Parts: sequence; C-alpha cells; structure tokens
Amino acid sequence: MNTPPIKPRLLLVTGLSGAGKSSVLDALEDMGWDTVDNLPADLLEDFVHGPKQCRTAPVAVGMDVRSRGFDPGSAFQLIHAIDGVQPEVLYLDCSPAELERRYSKTRRRHPLALDRPAEDGIEIERRMLMPLHRAANAVIDTTVLTPVELRQELQRRFGTVREPVLTLVSFGFGLGVSRTADLVFDMRFLANPYWVDDLREQTGEDADVQAYVATDPAWGDAMDRIESLLTDWIPRYWSAGKNYLTVAFGCTGGRHRSVAAAIEMAKRLQAAGYNPNIRHRDLAAATGGPNEPRPGTHPAQ
Repeated sequence: MNTPPIKPRLLLVTGLSGAGKSSVLDALEDMGWDTVDNLPADLLEDFVHGPKQCRTAPVAVGMDVRSRGFDPGSAFQLIHAIDGVQPEVLYLDCSPAELERRYSKTRRRHPLALDRPAEDGIEIERRMLMPLHRAANAVIDTTVLTPVELRQELQRRFGTVREPVLTLVSFGFGLGVSRTADLVFDMRFLANPYWVDDLREQTGEDADVQAYVATDPAWGDAMDRIESLLTDWIPRYWSAGKNYLTVAFGCTGGRHRSVAAAIEMAKRLQAAGYNPNIRHRDLAAATGGPNEPRPGTHPAQ
C-alpha cells in the first residue's frame, strides 16, 4: 500500500500591524521555511506553485492590511483554495497599549491612521481583522513576549529543527585577536613548540606537535576545564536564541598551540554530541619568530 506524500505546510502569518509579523517571518526562515512578506493576494498561488517549481519546503506568507488585495473576510478561504499544501493561519495579537508604545518608540505611522493617532488605526484594524482572528488555527499574543520567547514559541509550534552553528577557531595574537569570536581562550601559557627545532615548521595539525603540547602539565586540566565550561554554556547560548557561536583559541603565531587546542576540543565536543566546525585562521601564515621570549630568558635580554 502506497502512502500518499505529506503535503508541505502553507502558513499565512497575519494579525495586527506592529504585533511582530516581520520577527515571526525571520524566525521561520531561520527554521527552514520559505518566507515572503507583504505578498499581494493575487500572487499567492504563483509563489506557492511557481513555474517548474516542486514545492517541498514549508511556506510562510506575511499578509495584513498593508498587502495589496488583502481581504480579512476572505483570506482564510484564499489559502485553503491552494492545492497541494496544508493551509494554516497564524494570527498575531497584541494589547492596544503595547502597540501604541511600539509605534511611539519606532516613530512609525499606523497604516490605517496616517493623519490620526495610532490608537485610532489600532482599533479600526482590530475590528477589520476579527473574522480572521476567529478563524485562525493558532493565535500568539506578543504583548509580553521577548524576542527569544517568541522564537521558542514558534519552534514549539512550527519548528523544523535546524541545529545552531558551532565553530572552533584557532588564531595568533600576533596577527590580531579573532574579531568573530564570542569566547576566547588564551593558550600562550603552554610550552611553545616553536622553540623545538624539529617542530618549528610543523603545525598543530601534526601528531608530533599535538603530542608535545599534551606533555605540558597544564594541558589536561586546562582542556578539562574548558570542556566543562563549554558543555555548560553552549546549551545556554542556544536557549537564549543564539544561532551562531564561535569559540576561539589563541596562541602567539596561530600555528601550534591554538591549532592543537581547537582540534582537541572539537574531538571532545563531538563526543558530547555536538557537531563543531573548525577553522584555522592563521595556519598558512609564514613562520616567524614569536613575540614571546625563549624559555629561560628575560624579555629584556
């Protein structure tokens, strides 16, 4: 018995102007949805089923009183007339006082009150949209929701989970601190392979350099502590809505200790269930003398 294919979702995102439609569409796009905002009503079917287009990803369309041809009384029927999709309506609500505050803060005019106070437009729009509010499959009141809380609510209702991006970077302080890093760990307290003739031209990707760095008495404890910190903090960053996290390891030249540390931490985080990317920013930099003294010498010597 053949199972019929699952139809992609078609979500109409609508509601009161200023209630967060753009924020919702941005969040859905990050979750893998195809999104478009303020699409004219007569272009809806062409967007969903364009020429030579096989629709597989879920679609979210933002439409409200600003969209050309939008009719609150027939919008529900409009999306249900599209073949080959699972139509749904998400209505965004918000208290009048909060909407007034948002319009005052952004200094934007309400689309239905260009020459009157925003509160007049809010009340007119609320009455216009009442039929769509009643017919909606889901209603989210954004009055007291923070952006992170709104994203979490959308993930629960409409989520197609997309794993946040974790990147481990190695770099050399001598060439500048990594500007993209969220967290930076300075590995210059470790013994420097640069001062070992047989290791100078190698890098932290080489087994000999990794073995040398691992013999430093501080190595194991440092890696354990950093691993413990990251496995505790990374889920907290994800819960706070952060989609990208870059953890950087620095040494003097960016070719030995920082590289070995990034590789070692990647292995540990993979074992903990993460899927980090690794980028060695300065690995190809020319080998030059480090800006730190040879062991056993004074900087002034």
